[in-house]
This record gives sequence, C-alpha cells and structure tokens, in this order.
Amino acid sequence: MTPKPEAKNSGRGRRRPEEDSNFDQKLVDLARVTRVTKGGKRMNFRACIVIGDKAGQISFGVAKGADTTIAINKAVAQAKKRMLKVDVKSGTIPYAVKEKFKAAEVMIRPGKKGRGIIAGGVVRTVLELAGYHDMVAKIIGSQNKVNNVKAVYNALHKINK
Repeated sequence: MTPKPEAKNSGRGRRRPEEDSNFDQKLVDLARVTRVTKGGKRMNFRACIVIGDKAGQISFGVAKGADTTIAINKAVAQAKKRMLKVDVKSGTIPYAVKEKFKAAEVMIRPGKKGRGIIAGGVVRTVLELAGYHDMVAKIIGSQNKVNNVKAVYNALHKINK
C-alpha cells in the first residue's frame, strides 16, 4: 500500500506560510486616542513599534486598534512591509547626517570604535535594533517619539541609498 500524498491546502481561505521571525521588536509608544462622535467618545490605541534584526535590517510601524494587542500586531505587520536594509559592517555610518521630519530633528554622526551608541530616547532604540555599535546622535527638535523614529528612519534611508 502506497502512502497518500498530504494535501498542502484545503482550498478554503488564504493562509500565509508561517515564517519564523528573527526580528527583535520594541514598543516605542503606546497611546490611548479618542475620537469624538455623535454618540460619545470612541477609544482606540495607537502603537508605534520598531523592529530590527541587529544585522542591518530596520523598520517601524504605527497602527491603531480597538485593543493594545491588535494595534501592536497591525504595527508589526506594517513594519515588515517597509523594511530598510542598512550597512552595519563597520559598526557606524560613513558620514554625519541631519534629518528633519515635521518638528522633530535628529543629528546622527559616526562614532569612534569602541565608544558605543551615545544617543537618547528612541534614537538609541532604532540604532541598536539596526545593528550599529558606535554612533553619536542628538535629538534637536521635538520630543515626539513617533516623529523622531520617522526622522531617524529617513536619515538611515538617505545614507543607504
């Protein structure tokens, strides 16, 4: 008796293959937002997530949901769609860059070998998850976490074109 081949898909629904995620993720910002309607206030949650593999891939996602877990899962799915590949072989960036997003402005400079990441706030989180080891960064403008993440992402994108 020959064994029957296993059915790969029953044909019902679309099922994505399970992928083992080797990305580390950090929750940068979780905010409760409200929308005022005729019937009252509608509560939602906004999550900002930064994901990276500490080997040159970095991304972020911002999404809203009725529950915190829904918002976080949507943000992670969004982040996986806009993955940015950066060069981290030397452990730092080749030249200094200043990037502005809305009122948030960040300045990122290459650091000396062995100094570590000298940065504050969400800039440190983004650079660590990208895989950089020696950097100096400064938040100049707004302290808005979401806008600072976008400014750092744009700065890394500008360097790695």
